[in-house]
Amino acid sequence: MCARRFLFIVFVLTLLVVGGAFALYQWGGQMLIRQAVPKGRFQAPPPSSAPEYDRLDAWIARPEIRDNASHWEPEGATIAARWWQASTFYIHPTTYLKRNRWNAPLSGDVDSDGRAELFVKSQASAFAWLGDVWAPRYRQAAYGAFLLNSSDAEQALDLAYADVRRAFEEFLRRIPPDDLIILAGHSQGARHLLRLLAERGRDLKPRLVAAYVVGWPVSVTADLPATGLTPCRNPDETGCVLSWQSFAEPANPSLILDAWEGTTSPSGGERRRTDMLCVNPITGSTGGAASPRANRGTLVPDGDLKSARVVPGLVGARCENGFLILDGEVPQLGPYVLPGNNYHVYDYALFWEAVRGDANGRTYQLWERVRSRRVRP
Repeated sequence: MCARRFLFIVFVLTLLVVGGAFALYQWGGQMLIRQAVPKGRFQAPPPSSAPEYDRLDAWIARPEIRDNASHWEPEGATIAARWWQASTFYIHPTTYLKRNRWNAPLSGDVDSDGRAELFVKSQASAFAWLGDVWAPRYRQAAYGAFLLNSSDAEQALDLAYADVRRAFEEFLRRIPPDDLIILAGHSQGARHLLRLLAERGRDLKPRLVAAYVVGWPVSVTADLPATGLTPCRNPDETGCVLSWQSFAEPANPSLILDAWEGTTSPSGGERRRTDMLCVNPITGSTGGAASPRANRGTLVPDGDLKSARVVPGLVGARCENGFLILDGEVPQLGPYVLPGNNYHVYDYALFWEAVRGDANGRTYQLWERVRSRRVRP
């Protein structure tokens, strides 16, 4: 699919793809549940359906796949000379919209596979210029799995996570042991990333540039302690976590808060709205604020929505009560702003160049620290 078409499709489909994961938060109701939840009970797929991550066809992006989706460059993207680098492991959001099963097949569903490629292009591309991007295919939970608190849904999410974890182990086996690492995801991908950090965060911290857990609520007190990581308090910090959820004024995140507050993290902590992590992607600081002029670039589609360019100075943002509130004239990114002025669909697009710059700066900081330790007598 040509680059001129992919953003149009991203913007058309993302409401269903990502919004489905948050549909209960946004709309609720038994009608939605009946229309979206997979039919029947969860049935574990046969072992033969499991991905073999030593094979190229189990990945959307990895170094051996030439011209993979992460290599896409929008018009106006900034390219700077650099000698530091990092390998990125990226987990795409929900792209399987059908109801015939609780987990997507690994491949073969043309629509789901195409959407996953498009998300790698529009999100993971922000990290690609720093080094290789690894983006696995995985048996993701169908978007309806997020609409019920049931054993079927939990089993579907567990299966998806098991694939992600095995893909990550293959990623670690394949990259050099001294490579710096960036971890990134969105929506369902961010949920799996948070769980992965709880298992591996402490071990990875010395080589971790940062973890971009975007578009999923993260509790500083209930979720992060299990990871051994802290929020990114400033743009020079490494081995830390960034998370944000974007809303324009007047923002109404009550449905997200009502659904999330009081839930229990895997480590047993209770999540509270006062503890939700918000790191401003423009400033790279916890609770930060920035004017539109400080934003290095928003990914803006052309009028026909067939191509996109990076435009600086359009949208500012501030962290407020755990959410990222947009300032300035928010451009027309597409027709899929969710109820409550929720810009969840555009969490990466609003700050594409800022995310790129943030990752670059943190990679440089960690590269310098590692290099100074190696040359120290």
